[in-house]
Amino acid sequence: MKTIVLYATATMADWEYGYLTAGLAMSGKVASGDLALVVAADGSAGTVTTMGGLTIVPDSDLADLDTRDIAALVLPGANTWGQGHAAALRLAGDCKDSGILVAAICGATLGLARAGLLNDRDHTSNAPEFLAHAAEYTAADRYQATTTVSDRGVITAPATAPIDFARAVFEHLDLFHPATLDAWYGLYTTGEKKYFEQLQQADQ
Repeated sequence: MKTIVLYATATMADWEYGYLTAGLAMSGKVASGDLALVVAADGSAGTVTTMGGLTIVPDSDLADLDTRDIAALVLPGANTWGQGHAAALRLAGDCKDSGILVAAICGATLGLARAGLLNDRDHTSNAPEFLAHAAEYTAADRYQATTTVSDRGVITAPATAPIDFARAVFEHLDLFHPATLDAWYGLYTTGEKKYFEQLQQADQ
């Protein structure tokens, strides 16, 4: 069984991973035992307080993870990505080198830039200027002003695009039939009833 690893860190932005984790449960892959969601932090003791004030108890320490068991590493934004996060960025580098999906949104894209992990990939973020704060970042010419970019196993998105971010991860992992994914995306971006009905039909 492969795992989807959600990195838990203080001030992690609640809205940026909510669609992804809910969609993962909706796919049925967790219930069937094909995938597991593991919330991992840097250090196994204690809890993490999100930006919204929720308390999260991590399942695992990052140091205890084996990349051979990982299907995707999800890095949500937080107020702290301008420095630190060495363990998470090492794991991101290992995953990237092993062809394992690394998905980063908002501030986490700055973390990847600081680690030099975006220099050979097309990518996006909150703004080009946001990534320019990273001295190790040398790929401004590969920046794309769009809602999400997926390039050879690295997915990036700005804080304002959690739905597109989730869809890109779902597509990469092949979690849904394309028609089901289109209905899911249509429902949460338009609210139109027809997409809800299409999702209901897909579940039958």
